[in-house]
Order: sequence, then structure tokens, then C-alpha cells
Amino acid sequence: MIGCWRRAFFRDDIPVPFEEKATTHRMMRTVQRSWIRYGFVLGGLLLWQMPGMGVAAWAATVSGVVRDAQGVAQMGVLVEALSADSNRVGTALTDMAGRYRIANLTAGKYRVRASAVLFMPTVLSNLRLTTEMRATVNLTLSMLSEPVSMLPAERRRPDEPSDDWTWTLRSAANRPILRLLGDGSVVLVSSGAREASHGTPIKARASVHSGNGGFGGGGVHSVVTLDRAGNNGTDAVLRAEVATLGAGTRVAPASEVDAGYEHNGALGGGSRMVVSFATHPEMMSSGGDGGNAMGMQTMRMTSAEKMQLGDAVDVEAGGTVYAIHTTGTTLSAQPFLSVTVHPGQVWAVRYKLATARDLQSFDGMDSITADLPVAAVCGARLCTESGSHQEISLSRKAGGGVLEAAVYRDAIGLSSVAGTGIAGNRAMSAGELAGSGTMVDTATGSFRLLASGYTTNGMSIRLSEPLSANLWAALEYESGAALAEQNESARGLAEVAAGLHAKAAEAATVAVKGRVQRTGTKLRASYRWQPGRLVTAVGPYGANSNQAFLSFYVGQELRWGDRLPLGLEATIDVTNLLAEGYQPFLSADGRTLFLAQSPRTIEGGLSFRF
Repeated sequence: MIGCWRRAFFRDDIPVPFEEKATTHRMMRTVQRSWIRYGFVLGGLLLWQMPGMGVAAWAATVSGVVRDAQGVAQMGVLVEALSADSNRVGTALTDMAGRYRIANLTAGKYRVRASAVLFMPTVLSNLRLTTEMRATVNLTLSMLSEPVSMLPAERRRPDEPSDDWTWTLRSAANRPILRLLGDGSVVLVSSGAREASHGTPIKARASVHSGNGGFGGGGVHSVVTLDRAGNNGTDAVLRAEVATLGAGTRVAPASEVDAGYEHNGALGGGSRMVVSFATHPEMMSSGGDGGNAMGMQTMRMTSAEKMQLGDAVDVEAGGTVYAIHTTGTTLSAQPFLSVTVHPGQVWAVRYKLATARDLQSFDGMDSITADLPVAAVCGARLCTESGSHQEISLSRKAGGGVLEAAVYRDAIGLSSVAGTGIAGNRAMSAGELAGSGTMVDTATGSFRLLASGYTTNGMSIRLSEPLSANLWAALEYESGAALAEQNESARGLAEVAAGLHAKAAEAATVAVKGRVQRTGTKLRASYRWQPGRLVTAVGPYGANSNQAFLSFYVGQELRWGDRLPLGLEATIDVTNLLAEGYQPFLSADGRTLFLAQSPRTIEGGLSFRF
């Protein structure tokens, strides 16, 4: 149309006066400015009405760099942002420097997936975006033999080194890519190839704790732990502990040395190994000839392997081999196997075989320490606690929590029964120990006896639910059997042990575990109820079987301006605070002793990280 105006304006056969031309020019400019102004207004309204354009300033953004396992930036990689229901909500291709950017994402939960030819797809799950959040997610593509994996980075015991990281996404070369803090926030850690040349500092932790410790836990314990994580996906831990038992026991200090090693392999697999040596001169065990022997030495070798078969099957296997010396020498092997099948993202089916209470999975070795085994002469040979546990469980994610139901079968060969009440350092006589299969801790006045076993079938239902980003609650119900005292007028350990029998029973547990976000307090509290007449736990291989009645653990970092050093933490660990479930009986010399599922213990101390 403008061309038509121009042709009419300059046609030679229609002369137009100069003044009329100027007036017509001014009118055209005025009309054009008006149309341009209206065009801008209309265009702005249209852009505002387009989906997402009006809230683009409030949307979240994900960006980062994609590299291979050697740290080389990868160009042309397809990066996708997937919603919780696996719908693609954004895509981007990396540039020559391996950079990508996906914008205009609404707040919510996402997965970020990177894929390229000749590489395995890399997926980061459970990325939570908030309004206006700019998350930096660096990803590493690996060949079939070099996938990335999620590695736990927080220890579970108070005497183990720990830090603020909950999970770390690492490459095959163990370069950290993305870390999730305990409060759920995302922190980027560079994954450049230059990280491989950095040093690996050793984390050290020293702690001192004491109290009326239970079986094998008497005296003042001084512990030093050294932890070093290598750049090649390895982690080495060295732990040394000395327990000063006091002058009343008249024995040398107890000691323990543990050395652990971990290697994280391909396809989400890994291996762990721990070798330990412990000596406990305060222990007294029955002898085959009616005598007794002071002292106990144990050597333990524990190993565990895990592997992933595709995306649907997880396999864990391993076990513990004990060499125990007291009145004699014996070897004990305790293997485990766990196979978990994931039919989808919600359901999981697991089969588990366990022969030890403290080690039933790969994660069971998060702490390199273990409970002291029980070994005593039964008849003419040295015996240890034995049994097997087979379980089939079905679990389903329910919102943020997990609902799990399981059926199991326990075949207990010899069952360990706890007791207490020995006054001071007055040990049991040889006649009292003879034929009872008993081991006595002269430092704490506690003892363990080996009772006859039993076979039972049972079931359990467990519901766990998050209370906050770092705090979980669990409710569990169990049915099965446990040992109960039959002869209330029995005298002597041998007669009491012979009178124990299996009884069908039920148990229920409510527990809270995690970290209080505002104060940073580490918390584990539980109340486990079962009939008071029982002296062993219902479902002895369950997760809470060793937390009888009211028990809790609290760890609190101590801060007082600049007056206290950083890394100072106080802990208290209490089991069976109300001393419930005690069953009294008379010993051969007239003393009152007690059997209990778990006698009360109270321990506290300080630890320092440096």
C-alpha cells in the first residue's frame, strides 16, 4: 500500500503542488506513528496472553555443562527436563563448550536427562525447583563401563566421621557433580577434569564417651578415626579404640582396631571390606571342665558387594567371618544375600537371606564397628549364636513415604539372651558358669547366655513418612515368636537357660529419626513394646530389634561464639531408659540377677572433628 502511495505521489502525468505534498507527508507520518503505537500495545497484550510468557520472570531455570568421564566438554548432547509424570517439558542442545540452558520451568520436581550417541544416558532424579530458582546441574556422560552413580556420604554412628552432605552425584572418576544438602537445597560442585589433580585431605575425628555401658561397653572409651576419600572412587577408614576399664577390674584395657576400604564400581556397583581385631581381657567364659578363662580376642573380616542388573534388579551379597578365642578357638561364618526387583518406579519386591543381626545389607557396613559376639562352651565345644532369616517383602511408595509388608521365617540355632545384676567385680563362680554356656563382662556386671533355638514364621508391616526434609517417622508392627522364662523358681543360670521356651508374641514400634533443621540436632528416638515376660526380641532380625522399650540417641554440635572450637559435638545414647521387661531370678549363691531383652545402658561423650 505504501508503494501505491509512492507511485501516485511521483507520477509525472499528475502534477501536485509542493505545499500539498508536504501536508500529505505530515498526515502519513501521523497515521504511521498511531498504527505503530497501537501495534506495540496489541503485541504486548498478545505476548502477555501466551502461555508462560506472563510468568517468565518467575519461572525456574536449569543450566550447566555436559562432559565425559575424562572431563571433556561434549557438543550436541540432547538435555531434557522431564516432569514427575515423565512428560518432556523442556529440551536443549549443548554448544561447543558443552553448555546448555532450559528456561521457563515451573516450580516442582524434575528429572534432567542427557543423551548422546555412543554414551549411556545420564539421569538426575529428584531435582526440586522453586520459583525463580536457577539450578546449575553439571552432568557426566559415560560409556557402558563408566556410568555415574549416587553415593551415600553421611555416616550413621556417632563415632564415625560425618559431614553436612546427604547425597553426592559423582562421575566414574569420583568427581563430585551435584550435591544435595540435608535441608534439600542443591549445591553445585565443579566437575572439571582439573579436580582429579587436587589432593584428598584426611578427615579426622576424636571422641571420648563413657557410662554404664552394656555387654563389652564398659569403661572410658577413647576413639580416633581417620577417613580419606580418593579421587578414583575409593574410601579408606582407619579406627582405633581403647577402653580404660578402671582399677576395680584389675585387667588391662580393652582395645579394638578397624580398617575399612570401599570402592565404587561401574553400573552403580560397589564393594566394601572391613578387617577388625579386638581384645577384651575383662570377659570371663565358662570352660569345658567347669573352670573359667579370662579374656577374649576376636578377629573379624566383613565384606559386601552390590550390583545393578539394568534398571530393574539390585543384588547385594556378602558376610562376616569371625575367629574367636577364649576358652578355645572357633570360626563362624555369617553370609547374607538380598535381591530387589523394581517392576516400576513405585513398587519393589525383595528377597533377603541373613544369618547375622547386624549385617544384612550393603548399607549395613556404613559403620565399620560391630557388636561383640558371644562365645561360650556348650557341652565340650565352643559355640556362638547362630540362626538364619529368610524374608520376602513388598513395598510401595506412598506420597513421600514408603509402605512395606513382609513375611519371614526364622530358624534360630542358638539364641543369645542378655542379663545383668552381677555386683561390682564379683564374678560368677566356676560352678555357676559350668554347663550354662555363659560369658560374663566383669567390668559392667552384665552377661550373655546361649539358650536353645526355635523356628517360627512371622510377618511385619512398616510405614515410614517424612515429617520434614530431614526428619522421618516410622510405625512398625511385627508378629512372630521370642523366648520366655518358664520356671520362675529356677536357681542358677543352667536351670534358667534350660527353662527358656519359644512363645508366640507381637511387637509394635514407633520411631523418629533424622536431623532437626533449625538446631542441627541429630535425633533417633523409639519406643518398642512387646510382652514383658519375653527375654528376647520378637523378630530378632528386624531393624529395631535392639532398641527395647524407650530408647533414644541425641547428638548436638556445641557452639558458644568463639569460645568453643568448631566441630565439637556432645552425644548421649540411652537404651531401655525405664528398665522395662526385667525378669528376676536367683543365682546359685542367692544373688538376684535379671534377664531382659535389652538391659538399660546410658552412655554419653564428646567428639571433635578436625
